[in-house]
Amino acid sequence: MSDDYTGIILEEIRDQNKAVLEAVGALKQQLTLTAKQSDLEEVKADIKTIKLAVTETNKQVRNHEVRLTHLEVA
Repeated sequence: MSDDYTGIILEEIRDQNKAVLEAVGALKQQLTLTAKQSDLEEVKADIKTIKLAVTETNKQVRNHEVRLTHLEVA
């Protein structure tokens, strides 16, 4: 009888271990996705900064073109 009880307990422990391993695997996958999302947010912020810099540079270039045109006409 004790062997049957031990077998049942062992089977229950194995099932619990499987459940824990599945949960850990799912958690690991979620953490990986969260890390990728964090990287994506950082890239988005960098792109926004670059767009602002390019826009400002374009404004400055247009201003210089206008000033050069005025100097050439004069």
